[in-house]
Amino acid sequence: MPVTSQQLDKYAELIVKVGVNIQQGQELFVTCSIELVELGRQIAVQAYAAGASNVHIDWTDDATARLKYEKAADHVFNEYPEYEKLKRNTFVDRGAAFVAIVSASPDLLKGIDPARIAAFQKSSGEGLKHYRRAIQSDQNSWTVVAGASQAWAAKVFPDASPEEAVDKLWAAIFESVRLNAPDPVAAWQAHNENLHAKVHILNERKYRKLHYRAPGTDLTIELPEKHLWVGAASENKNDVSFMANMPTEEVFTAPYRNGVNGYVSSTKPLSYGGNIIDGFKVTFENGRIVKVEAEQGQDILQGLVDTDEGSHYLGEVALVPHESPISNSNILFYNTLFDENASNHLAIGSGYAFNVEGGKTMSPEELEAAGVNSSISHVDFMIGSAEMDIDGIRDDGTVEPVFRGGNWAF
Repeated sequence: MPVTSQQLDKYAELIVKVGVNIQQGQELFVTCSIELVELGRQIAVQAYAAGASNVHIDWTDDATARLKYEKAADHVFNEYPEYEKLKRNTFVDRGAAFVAIVSASPDLLKGIDPARIAAFQKSSGEGLKHYRRAIQSDQNSWTVVAGASQAWAAKVFPDASPEEAVDKLWAAIFESVRLNAPDPVAAWQAHNENLHAKVHILNERKYRKLHYRAPGTDLTIELPEKHLWVGAASENKNDVSFMANMPTEEVFTAPYRNGVNGYVSSTKPLSYGGNIIDGFKVTFENGRIVKVEAEQGQDILQGLVDTDEGSHYLGEVALVPHESPISNSNILFYNTLFDENASNHLAIGSGYAFNVEGGKTMSPEELEAAGVNSSISHVDFMIGSAEMDIDGIRDDGTVEPVFRGGNWAF
């Protein structure tokens, strides 16, 4: 069934009220493809109704984005425009909320020179450092949501007609964000409480290390002494709650930067830089990535790791049960927002300030001293399966089951 205006309006309301929880007089910055113009406009309608003072929509176009990679001069990818920095930084400093609607084709930049992709990832990461620090410390409210584009839908449902594929992807998105519940807002409140229950247990146990075992994986991750597990709702600097990802099924914390050893294998494809990376294995010594191997996208993966020194380390460790709604849908989305919420995952690059006690007010130097990694990159990749076991190791050496057979052991 084709998506209706009523469904988009309901979705926009959920994004505004639960995703960023817009406050009276607050500004909103939305990143949205021109293919999703109706959703972008409905978000603006809902935001103004909720009291937003100004809604700015940063429109994007996949075709133009690819054209730039094909035709622009090489130096363009090494220089992030000052006006783009100023735009984002201005909204950050004015206390705006941010909505990012992901919808691009996982193969958008297939065939593009990996060096161009790596150059842009590095220059944009440097250029948006102020913005990313604000987001990663929860200074501003932010949320990442999804919209169904034709190219993405065709990748997810290759056997369906173009129209049917888009309809099926919208249906899957709406199901994943609980839009079909009688009261979606209440459904998210209940979901938030369930995730917080897991967070509470993990924060009480204060494991020193986690040990992962699965086919192709034998990895030990040390955790900072004052690490904090979080999940579902967060709070910005004004203590206003928001939902950073919709959907979300994870609880996560920061690993100790220099305390990761062993190897881990991916269990789902990773869409990064407009390309697919698949069948890959990452090896660590004292926190640092010392080897990457990939059946597909080796050059893209190596480019990610080589972005800066911090991208040779991990910034996030996240737990997601195999028996979760997105996993049980048996849909491979080729999109990290969804696939990471169907699987245990890790993130290459920067850690979140709020994953250590007092981290939101720490300087970059203090965060580093606390064991939190710093990088201009933050890229999640999926490692979970029904065959994964995870043990928690306490300071005294006591070993306790955290995951068995891909699911919570408590």
